[in-house]
Amino acid sequence: MKNYFKCILISCVFLIGSAFVFTKEKTLFTIQTAFNLFTTDNLTNSYFVKGEEIIKYNPGGKQLLKYSNKRYGRVTTIDATNPLKVLLYYKDFQQIVFLDNQLSQNGTVISLESLGYEQTDLVCTSFNNSFWIYNKQSNELLRFNENSQQIAKTGNLKQLLRADLKPDFMIEQNSFLYLNCPDLGIYVFDMYGTFNKIISLQKLPAFQVNDNILYYYRDTKLCSYDTKAFEEKCISYNDSLLKNVRLEKDRLFFQYKDSVKVKENLSQ
Repeated sequence: MKNYFKCILISCVFLIGSAFVFTKEKTLFTIQTAFNLFTTDNLTNSYFVKGEEIIKYNPGGKQLLKYSNKRYGRVTTIDATNPLKVLLYYKDFQQIVFLDNQLSQNGTVISLESLGYEQTDLVCTSFNNSFWIYNKQSNELLRFNENSQQIAKTGNLKQLLRADLKPDFMIEQNSFLYLNCPDLGIYVFDMYGTFNKIISLQKLPAFQVNDNILYYYRDTKLCSYDTKAFEEKCISYNDSLLKNVRLEKDRLFFQYKDSVKVKENLSQ
């Protein structure tokens, strides 16, 4: 009987890749505030966006800094993949602003309209201080360097891939760009804009990438998907109010409508 319960316990262990095992969590603190967008960085700082205002909290949950720019309206995208150069995108005005780790403007504001791209739906950070855009008018991905010079593009993706792409999110990790198309899956491209593969995960509101593992929260489940082994592992959270979960090192950020609860993974 003792061995039976031991087997049951082992079968309940949840693994995400080889780095995380969730069997015991400790709540550290809760940040209570209204926000439209939320993200984290790999230093376990957290960022809350309320309209045109960005608020940064340190790993201990202490409010550190604020940034606000009312000239361009509300922030529609925040990408903190590089905590030393946080990207803000103001879609209504087609403007990109980069901030340093003190939430001070880093460099000049980039006008996509001035670059000739007036219908840019998506923007994200790329390595070496560059950035990607997805232009709806031309149905293509384009990569620009830190001087806003185009250095890569895909061409018309609907023609090249023979698919009606309707992407709503993208992120770059490990020298690959992941383009989320909820009805079709996640399209992956290399740094030159060459199509690499499609990951058959559909209807994802958002996700994170670490090496070959994708992490996402969907239908009250926190899941990992191994893109090499094609294996999905999930753990259920019986919490109907939970909107999303982000992972950074040993921290889990549980996102609710008007708060974020930060927990520590004690199982590592």
